[in-house]
Amino acid sequence: QVQLVESGGGLVQPGGSLRLSCAASGRIFSINVMGWYRQAPGKQRELVAGITSGGSTNYADSVKGRFTISRDNAKNTVYLQMNSLKPEDTAVYYCNSEIRRVGVPTIVYWGQGTQVTVSS
Repeated sequence: QVQLVESGGGLVQPGGSLRLSCAASGRIFSINVMGWYRQAPGKQRELVAGITSGGSTNYADSVKGRFTISRDNAKNTVYLQMNSLKPEDTAVYYCNSEIRRVGVPTIVYWGQGTQVTVSS
């Protein structure tokens, strides 16, 4: 079995920073793309940022220049550094990963979500 465990969410004032982490565990052969999504109340889940195993990244326009995604392949962990946070960044943040296990087709796994609230 594979699990994604997120951490690092919380309450922060506008202009502040948070760093989210998501660690994948289990019998993992390889991980392709890892990413962060978010879902605000009443809205659809949206892509925030993604990163390939080779380090190529992409970002939603709304977070470019403020958020940075990175990963540690040795630890099967993806990070999201969030700076200059705005109230509109408030959402539940989910990580996901395209994981290949031995003898099993690649499957996309999701974390349980972590709440990020930006408010004064």
